Amino acid sequence: MIVRKKFALALHGGAGTVSPEQITRALERDLRAGLQRSLEAGRGILRDGGSSLDAVVAAVRLLEDDPLFNAGRGAVFTSAGTHEMDAAIMEGRTLMAGAVGSVKGVRNPILLARAVMEKSPHVLLAGPGAEDFARELGHEIVDDEYFYTEQRWQALERVRNTSNLSDQDRHGTVGAVALDQAGNLAAATSTGGNTNKMPGRIGDTPIIGAGTYANNATCAVSATGDGEFFIRAVAAHDLAALLEYRRITLAEAAKSVIDKIGRLGGTGGLIAVDRAGNIALPFNTTGMYRAFVDIDGASFTGIYR
Repeated sequence: MIVRKKFALALHGGAGTVSPEQITRALERDLRAGLQRSLEAGRGILRDGGSSLDAVVAAVRLLEDDPLFNAGRGAVFTSAGTHEMDAAIMEGRTLMAGAVGSVKGVRNPILLARAVMEKSPHVLLAGPGAEDFARELGHEIVDDEYFYTEQRWQALERVRNTSNLSDQDRHGTVGAVALDQAGNLAAATSTGGNTNKMPGRIGDTPIIGAGTYANNATCAVSATGDGEFFIRAVAAHDLAALLEYRRITLAEAAKSVIDKIGRLGGTGGLIAVDRAGNIALPFNTTGMYRAFVDIDGASFTGIYR
């Protein structure tokens, strides 16, 4: 009898979605297709015995290249009309981590975050220093025009002229978490931040333990939402600590964290996978772009509840 080794993968394209009244069939099809491509890239690596680290990087990199998601090419505009991106990665076996904040011109910030983890003595590099590091390593640097999308520019104009912001305008992030066949966990997150943010603002994504965390003893987490609240709640590590010290289920711990974010006044969601391959995807927004393949091979792609 052949025993199939188990793996699991979950990803998100951000909490805070296009409202059901505004989304077109074509847009919904394209969003789901983007999530599916990302899921298949990560699943292929895990199925072939690859590492959770490689899987989450592959999944997030594809979402960074898709202009429909708020990371990489689809990053939102700051109040100055520029793009500043954050990303982070963490490996659960060694607790090694790497992150970048407020970087410009870097086509794939998640690749740079991994380089910070593997090729520098640091965990977090920001701004021009991180960009110089990218150039030294030969990472792809692109012109500002690469990041321009009419959808994001119109969102900036809308936010500049109204105080009534939708969840979609306020935030958006992409991320992936995975358990590989060797039992190792990893998490990766990338974002353009929130529309009309102050230049220099860094959210929860590159803050290890806030927006990104992985520990083989507990779980891997990637968050999306109002970053300031996830930082204050140390949300990703809080979820892992609930598993370690309270011995509750992943679903219970994940819901508890999102409930806490809500009590603080924030909105958002997260994805998590534990060392047994259980998956949780709670959110308190209208929807969250999300997809997963579980340890039994079943897959799912969704936008709304």
